[in-house]
Amino acid sequence: MTNAAATQTSSLLKQLQERLGQLNKSERKVAEAILRDPSAATRSSIAALAQAAEVSEPTVNRFCRNFSASGFPDFKIRLAQSIATGTPYVGQNVDIDDDVAAFTDKIILSTMASLDHARQALNTKALASAIDYLIQAKQISFFGMGGSAPVALDAQHKFFRFNIPVVAYNDALMARMVAAGSSTGDVMVVISYTGRTREMVEIAELARSNGTTVIGITAPASPLAETCTVALEVTAPEDTDVYVPMTSRIIHLAIIDILTTGVTLKRGSDFQGHLKKIKDSLQPTRFPLR
Repeated sequence: MTNAAATQTSSLLKQLQERLGQLNKSERKVAEAILRDPSAATRSSIAALAQAAEVSEPTVNRFCRNFSASGFPDFKIRLAQSIATGTPYVGQNVDIDDDVAAFTDKIILSTMASLDHARQALNTKALASAIDYLIQAKQISFFGMGGSAPVALDAQHKFFRFNIPVVAYNDALMARMVAAGSSTGDVMVVISYTGRTREMVEIAELARSNGTTVIGITAPASPLAETCTVALEVTAPEDTDVYVPMTSRIIHLAIIDILTTGVTLKRGSDFQGHLKKIKDSLQPTRFPLR
């Protein structure tokens, strides 16, 4: 999310309150219905909100567009983000008093919004370059620590299918030794939401000094991004210095899926038989569908 978009999202409730007197009668009724219970509004259908405000559904849509939303679903996502005060060490969008329905909606809606912002911000040229490096790699190493470690393991699970040696590491000392032994033709993918972890940056620098291609999945303009051969720069409205990684991890998993898909398509239709063979090997391990 850009700084401008984040500011716009975080101030949505304030905008509703400040502009209440400027709205026409019908739109003011919509705003008042939302302000009476913002959390409930994030879970309402457009029909339910229109009924609560005693207006038509087109009026609700017009109201949403007046607040720079593309429609009611987009408005609800922004509203969910704007009312999220955050419970430290849990989730940035979760309030201490939320019930199950409330924090479930907040987490899912925030994840959807974060994925959409990542979709808009991702540099497709950088993605294409990363895919080209991966398909030509002699071997691939994925490295992630903490919340990024499961992302690295997911990448290993997907990339082993390409008949390229691939390993995931979550231990800094092991990754440092791998980086020291790497060479031209190897690819190391370093995953870090903040891009500020010293070990990650040092490992990327060590690998680069040996001629290894380093692909970073990380924050824009971070020390790690500046070190990598190719940086896939993404952000999420999430402070992982305080909160457990949630939306950022989902975004990184989606990027791994994008890279996997890109490599698959580059391999061409002749490679489909190999992928089918791997998938078919799992059939004997499953109970049949009823």
